[in-house]
Order: sequence, then C-alpha cells, then structure tokens
Amino acid sequence: MREQIKSIIFQKANFKTGSDENNYQNRNFTIKFIFMSSEYQSGSLQTTIQNAVATVQFGHPASNSFPRQLLDRLTSEINWLSNNETISVIVLQSEGNKVFCSGASFDELLAVENEEQGKAFFSGFAHLLNAMRKCSKIIMGRVQGKAVGGGVGIIAACDYTLATPESAVKLSELAIGIGPFVIEPAVSRKIGKMAMAEMTLAAHEWKSADWALQNGLFSAIHGANELDAAVEDFAQKLSSYNPQALFEMKKIIWEGTENWETLLVERAAITGKLVLSDFTRKALTQFKK
Repeated sequence: MREQIKSIIFQKANFKTGSDENNYQNRNFTIKFIFMSSEYQSGSLQTTIQNAVATVQFGHPASNSFPRQLLDRLTSEINWLSNNETISVIVLQSEGNKVFCSGASFDELLAVENEEQGKAFFSGFAHLLNAMRKCSKIIMGRVQGKAVGGGVGIIAACDYTLATPESAVKLSELAIGIGPFVIEPAVSRKIGKMAMAEMTLAAHEWKSADWALQNGLFSAIHGANELDAAVEDFAQKLSSYNPQALFEMKKIIWEGTENWETLLVERAAITGKLVLSDFTRKALTQFKK
C-alpha cells in the first residue's frame, strides 16, 4: 500500500477540540490539506481552502498526465468537497506553467492487457467527469497551458474556465488509434458537435486559446501574469453569492446529463477495447520515444 501523509493547517478559525472538520460553520478561515505520496510517480494532489473557496491542484512529472490512481484521488476529492458545507466554489488547477494536462498516462495505457483492464482505466475519466457534473459546487478551471485529450475533457467539465493565450488544446486520440469517446459528451456539450468533430478529426492540430474561447470551451483569457489575480477575483465574487442559489444554478447548468452515469462507462468500454489494437500499441510506443 502506498504511504500517504495528510497534513492539516487551521488558521483564523475557532474550532473545539475533537470537533468534526466537516461540521464547522465559520466561513472566515483558511484550511490547507496536503496529500503526498511516497511514490511521486503516482502524482500529487493538494487542496487549499480559504474562506468559501477550495483550490485543488493536481500534478504529475509526465506533463500533468493522469495515471488511474491520481484520477481516483481527484474524484474522491471532488466528492468530498461537494459535501463540504463551508465552501461554495472549487478552483481546479495543475502544477507548472506550460501544460495544464496531457491526458491519460501512456505508461498505463501500454500496460493494459485485456478489455476489462482497458475499461477500468478509462472508467477513471468517466468517474471524474461524473463527479464534476454532480458536484454541488461551482467548479472553476484555471488553465495556464496546453491541454490534450482527457485534459480537454476536464476543462469541458468545469462550469467556468479562465485561461491564458498559451492554453492551446488538442484531441489527439485518433492519432493513437482510439477516440475521445469518454470525454465527448462533455466536450460536445461545451463547444457543440461540429467543433468537437473538427478537433477530433484534426487529431494532429492544436487549436488556439482564441479558438477555444470563441467556441465556448474557455470563459475568458488573461495574460499569464494576470491569470491568478483574475481567478482569485472571480472565485471570491462567486463565493460571496447565496450558496443555495449557486447550488440551484449548478443543477440547471447540468440539466439533461443524467444518462452520463452509464453513458460514460459504456464509452470507456469502447476505448478500452481499441487500446489493445496493434495500431494503438505501435502509436503509443512512437509517442513515448
């Protein structure tokens, strides 16, 4: 079992000894949760809560890609925050400056040996997108750099996304013999079927941040030096609104997606089968060189 270390720092809060950290009501506080793994190749996840805003940061040394363990950890964190009555907004971001998320872990894709394993791996993205969809909090995306494949799906599952001019996006799945089947509903919901098809069929082509903004994937673009201030400002504005009103708005935003609970897992099975093809094996090996 991987060793995990959880450190908790409470500031500006008045808690009773032994009280349940989920039940406090004082919204004028800062809480920091740091989850570290003894094996960093599994990735990192850190959550900081300040006032009514939770900032969740994920990272991985391979361009912020997602092995299944990190997907599961992020999914669990989103679910936990969804039930945390002290927050109203979640900011989702990644480590570093150049890449927001490069999608699925190529190492784990190459390690898939049968359809069951393939479905299980891609179900990780299905569970994460469903957790974001069902989350009771508004989720803001902070996109500081490029995003590929599953990273684009995560952006599409955010309710409001701020990015930089360097935040180009690409759906490269066809180039490696699979397709963006799991994330397609989220991407199509944001940018429409035609734009999704354009991205998918042009699998080797980066779409600019301006293209993503014009097609609705991004809500606004800010300079790299301005992004953090813009994210903080908008998150604080959102957190000042009536939490119940935000909760009701979240439900309206995601109306009509109730079938995703089964749809995304069915799509994971399609991808899990395709990843076993000789075409995909060869393509993944070439990408890793």
